Amino acid sequence: MSSSGGYLAMAQTAVSIGADVFQFFTRNPRGGAAKPIDKADVDSFLEYAERNGIGPILAHAPYTLNAAGEEPRVREFAESTMMDDLKRLEFTPGAMYNFHPGSHVGQGVEKGIELISGMLVRIFDAFGRIPSTTILLETMAGKGSEVGRDFEELREIIDRTESRIKGVRLGVCLDTCHVWDGGYDIVNDLGGVLDEFDNVVGIARLKAIHANDSMNVRGSHKDRHEKIGKGKIGIDAFAHIVNEPRLRELPFYLETPCDLQGYKEEIALLKSLAQGE
Repeated sequence: MSSSGGYLAMAQTAVSIGADVFQFFTRNPRGGAAKPIDKADVDSFLEYAERNGIGPILAHAPYTLNAAGEEPRVREFAESTMMDDLKRLEFTPGAMYNFHPGSHVGQGVEKGIELISGMLVRIFDAFGRIPSTTILLETMAGKGSEVGRDFEELREIIDRTESRIKGVRLGVCLDTCHVWDGGYDIVNDLGGVLDEFDNVVGIARLKAIHANDSMNVRGSHKDRHEKIGKGKIGIDAFAHIVNEPRLRELPFYLETPCDLQGYKEEIALLKSLAQGE
């Protein structure tokens, strides 16, 4: 959802296409400064959201945020941007904040995990209290040197952070395209994949779903999203996904290559696949 018109405009657009949750970038996806918070707009949004049953909003960090970067300036940008985003999200309590853990760019996974968890610890320390926002690590496809390509890497980031800062709100956003491209067979063994997630990370950590089909075969590690039912995951798999008891109560956010009308159609499609709708 475009955030250019403010929170209320995003919520009204979401309702107009049949959505009861929405995701937005906190600033330009490629980086840069965020718009100043308009308190009146936020207040209007909060009232509208309550009246229209809008669920948790999901703020997405810019793609340029790389907490595992080799260059100090890259890591400093990631840290300052996330800190600023979390401060701004205090105006909308209960929001979630999703970010790509980062790419270690040749330093190795171990170093990448150390840098990512270290950044989170410093942010929580500097914040002075536990933010009201739940921070979500996104499952990644394993393209290049991405960290978070499997459940074990995500768990390690969480453990290292929580061992140093108690009471923080850390979770995971499962991207269907990413896990498929990463090698997890959510088409033929969705239950087994979720069992593995539960064993490694804990199903209670799963807070959101990015619903995306994939242009690629399983295990390609390419991360190219496709419209729902038009890719290699397919419509039958999405029928299982939206009806899986461990997933069906979670908020789903679309990141498919669609315009607003396309999103409206996909929302209607996913709702039609859900049992009892």
